Amino acid sequence: MGKRALVVGGAGYIGSHTARNLLHAGWDIAIFDDLSTGHREACLGPLYQADLREPAHIRSAIREYRPDAVLHFAARALVGESVAHPLRYWDTNVGGTASLVRVMLEEGVNRLVFSSSCAVYGLPSILPVDEGAPFAPVSPYGRSKALAEDLLADARNTEGLQVTALRYFNAAGAALDGHLGEAHLPETHLIPLAIAAALGDRPALSLFGTDYPTPDGTCIRDYVHVEDLAQAHRLALEQLMQGSPGSAWNLGTGQGSSNLRVLETVGRSVGQPVPWVKADRRDGDPAGLWADPSRVRLELGWFPMVSDLETIVSSAVHWYKNARFRA
Repeated sequence: MGKRALVVGGAGYIGSHTARNLLHAGWDIAIFDDLSTGHREACLGPLYQADLREPAHIRSAIREYRPDAVLHFAARALVGESVAHPLRYWDTNVGGTASLVRVMLEEGVNRLVFSSSCAVYGLPSILPVDEGAPFAPVSPYGRSKALAEDLLADARNTEGLQVTALRYFNAAGAALDGHLGEAHLPETHLIPLAIAAALGDRPALSLFGTDYPTPDGTCIRDYVHVEDLAQAHRLALEQLMQGSPGSAWNLGTGQGSSNLRVLETVGRSVGQPVPWVKADRRDGDPAGLWADPSRVRLELGWFPMVSDLETIVSSAVHWYKNARFRA
């Protein structure tokens, strides 16, 4: 029998790409997802359609599938929604994580890779952001991820959980062969919104803030290709399988791209410019946010291979025009 992983949230964007990466590397995988935001078409293994917040559902899947490890992607992830409805984020992102870990340990499964976020850092005062930066989240979403990391660290220290948290910066792009990509409702990510605007499928894009202290006045972000993120999850999982207690790492390229540069790149890839209009800054948006990835490169051996902006955008454009499924 091969190595077996249960991918919680594996019908979603990053979870499905990671499940596919694991399959290609010889893992057996099963998906646990309630399909509230994920897609059945993205599932690449047996599906347990169930609610993470129900311990009995988790226990049933673990007892039937008997995984060697779990990857946990299931979460609410819209900052604006978290401000309007914070209890949903405590319930799912914190309560669901606590339920998952408790059942895992009771059933003898003690390896976990956790999907975290650079939102735990809030508005960092020093760039690039390394893992020593203090947690200072500015939204309920960011706070829920920070608290989930805290409870996982406690479980590592006292309950024998081997766990690694991976803090993404801006996940973007689609599978290079076009098999998987983004299909969110609502869509909040800049690149797919820009593609839709350029192709006339939505009104002109609102660019939130054009007067930031950056070279072109727009926000700068660290975009990471989803296939590079998937590779990092597999490497982290295999490190746990070798006996590591786990760690926490930033997943970014160490390079930032401004919003205007993203729009220009999308325009070149689509073949027509992205229409956009100026809009006011959004509360909580830092002018710049990019990672210091030196620790993950040294300690995990992870290097982003396809995260140049042109590759990210071209893969996203191909998916948008040829998507196998949509939100």
